Amino acid sequence: MPGEELLTVEEVAKELRVTPKTVRTYISNGELVAIALGKGYKITRNDLDDFIRRRRTDYKPTNQNH
Repeated sequence: MPGEELLTVEEVAKELRVTPKTVRTYISNGELVAIALGKGYKITRNDLDDFIRRRRTDYKPTNQNH
């Protein structure tokens, strides 16, 4: 994570074209991983990319039980 890009809730909201409140909901629901810093959150570029990948309609998680 050192040197990794950290995004604010507002930056993520702008990129996803949603409101900051929606991004905070994703975080509180555990859908989007974030780092709590001070009074706000920071989201790594890798965590945002993973969130977007998981929300793709063609995303199929690997089944590690079989």
